[in-house]
Amino acid sequence: MNHTSPRIRVFQAFKELHGHSPEHLVCAPGRVNLIGEHTDYNDGYVLPLALDRAIWIALSSLSEPEVRLHSLDFDQEASVFLDQPLMKEEGWKEYLKGMIEISNASGLELFGWKGVMAGDVPIGAGLSSSAAMELALGRAFGVVGNWKWNPTQMARISQRAENEWVGMNCGIMDQMVSASGRKGHAMFLDCQSLEATDVPVPDAVRVVILDTNTRRGLVDSAYNERRSQCESAARYFGVTVLRDVSMEQLNQSEAMLDPLEFRRARHVITENCRVLDCVKALRSGNLDRVGKLMKESHISLRDDFEVSSEALDLIAECAYKAPGCYGARMTGAGFGGCAVALVDVSCIEEFVEQVLKDYAETSERNGLLYVCSPSDGASVFSVENC
Repeated sequence: MNHTSPRIRVFQAFKELHGHSPEHLVCAPGRVNLIGEHTDYNDGYVLPLALDRAIWIALSSLSEPEVRLHSLDFDQEASVFLDQPLMKEEGWKEYLKGMIEISNASGLELFGWKGVMAGDVPIGAGLSSSAAMELALGRAFGVVGNWKWNPTQMARISQRAENEWVGMNCGIMDQMVSASGRKGHAMFLDCQSLEATDVPVPDAVRVVILDTNTRRGLVDSAYNERRSQCESAARYFGVTVLRDVSMEQLNQSEAMLDPLEFRRARHVITENCRVLDCVKALRSGNLDRVGKLMKESHISLRDDFEVSSEALDLIAECAYKAPGCYGARMTGAGFGGCAVALVDVSCIEEFVEQVLKDYAETSERNGLLYVCSPSDGASVFSVENC
């Protein structure tokens, strides 16, 4: 594994490839969601934060209407013309094509550039490496085109690129926090209005990502099936999204609803309540309450929404038993990937050591733990300090 920071890697690789320094350096972070899972596409509430792990691109302008992008992580080159029809294929290059297609359709003026891309957001772990790539590409087009950066606009374009081009029917959360996260804060996001409020994450805790070292691709997974089930339940109540259904309405209709759809709706509605409760608890410093809500969220995702896995359940249990853990839950779309824990800063080393040991012994699989701090969203950096 290359432990050099991706910022340095892309800068050096660009110089080696092109014989001169890049003109620009951009990045966009991955994200982890503290609480509020599978609520975003139901126009509900979420509480993610931008990670201090990101996708970086070193780039320079081209006079031709073309993007030439080399990915260090995939060891592949993409060459896409901005003025020619695009064809759908497979792989990471589709995110670039999707951003070009939707940006063009949105009336943004695109100019050519050449670049090198790399990142340290684990791929397929539920930490939104795809959103990070989309927003980094958006930042690249923006800096070359000298756009006035509009984070919400670019989040919407990135979401459409993933929905309409890549085929992943995701909500807006990942792109919003990657576009406009704030260092030291989580983002309380109303996915209906896109109103975002910063919520300080106390210095007394760290966010620890618990990577089960299991993966499941999302486009072909049950993610889209869960979304369809939520939409079907919403139609029963005569509304577009479950955001507009109360717990009282749901309980009164239990006998009439399909039992599976009832459980899916119950998760979404109770999860929205947990997010609102968690924001209050964080602001008041009630970390025990935050931890309890995280545990309740995991149980709901496991039993009502059925998107957890044996590995996710196991690593969450290991976290609960480790020193300094307030709470833990699966995060991301599920079926594999990561859980997230809130841990007392004074116990981090003991926590990491015990979770890794217990998970390896009980699962016969080596997990990975990342101790993280909330970061800023998509940004442009000077190339002078590289």
